[in-house]
Amino acid sequence: MKFERTGLILCTENYDACVAFYQNVLQLPVLETLDNAHSKLTAFQFGSGTYLMIETGGTAKPEGKSLADNAVWLRFNVADVDAAAAELEARGVSVTIRREVWGTVGDFKDPDGNICSLREETPGRTG
Repeated sequence: MKFERTGLILCTENYDACVAFYQNVLQLPVLETLDNAHSKLTAFQFGSGTYLMIETGGTAKPEGKSLADNAVWLRFNVADVDAAAAELEARGVSVTIRREVWGTVGDFKDPDGNICSLREETPGRTG
C-alpha cells in the first residue's frame, strides 16, 4: 500500500481559537479551509507530506489535558528548544522546558488544552 499523504485530525471545542493558534502562533501554513453545512475544518501543513486538520466536535480542557484525557500529543522538532520556547513565550505561550537524558523538550498546550511539545533534533537523527 502506498499512502499519498498522512494526516492528523484534531477535533476541538474552541475551533476559532485553535485555528488562530496553529496559524498565527505556531505559523503553520494553511492548506485548506472548509466551512459549509456539512463540515467546518482547516488543514495545515504539518511537516513534509503530512497535514494537521482542525475540526469541530472536540472537548476543551483549558487547564490542560492529561494523557488519560487525550493519549496523543503533537510534537514539533526544532534545532534549539530554548530559542523556539523563547519565540513562543514572546507570542504569549507558556512553555515548560524539561532536560531529559534522551534530549530537551518544551511542553505547552493549545487553546483546547491539547498537549504539544518542542523537541530538540539531535544532529544526524530524526527521532
